[in-house]
Amino acid sequence: MQNALEKFQTLPPIEPSEMIGLWAGRGIPSGHSIDGVLENLGWFGKRFTPGMRADALLFRVGEQRLIPINPARISLRLALRFHKVGRTRAAKSLFSYLQSLFRAKGQVASLKTMSFHGVPSAAMTYDDQPIVDHFRRMDDRRIMGAMTIQGDDRIYFFELEKVNEP
Repeated sequence: MQNALEKFQTLPPIEPSEMIGLWAGRGIPSGHSIDGVLENLGWFGKRFTPGMRADALLFRVGEQRLIPINPARISLRLALRFHKVGRTRAAKSLFSYLQSLFRAKGQVASLKTMSFHGVPSAAMTYDDQPIVDHFRRMDDRRIMGAMTIQGDDRIYFFELEKVNEP
């Protein structure tokens, strides 16, 4: 994790308005317990709207369709405790089967400027979970994210790449 945090700290900030659009995501392995879990479950990325709201977790359904998931319907404590199960084929199948139960009815997070380690930059706060994703610019199409959970010192790192919406 230390190398990922050091890299994150060297990156320049990004304004929330620069994040509007659809972003494909992938985890950055750093030793966090959920490394690989989101990808196994079919995580696509995130979508940010001009109203500074967000589909915090978009998952693939088939080849072309994306479904927004409401993280409030998932026990964060259980997800962190049983993270190894999240990397299994059984978890992928079960999550695919249950996606409609987890589907968000609208955007579930807000985009704003927040300080992380003394640097103000875009951040996404989840409405009903104690989670904040902090963002820094990697280049003109890529952003590095650092997901923090209140009460947990670990940081989950990920990358987002801007994609053109159909």
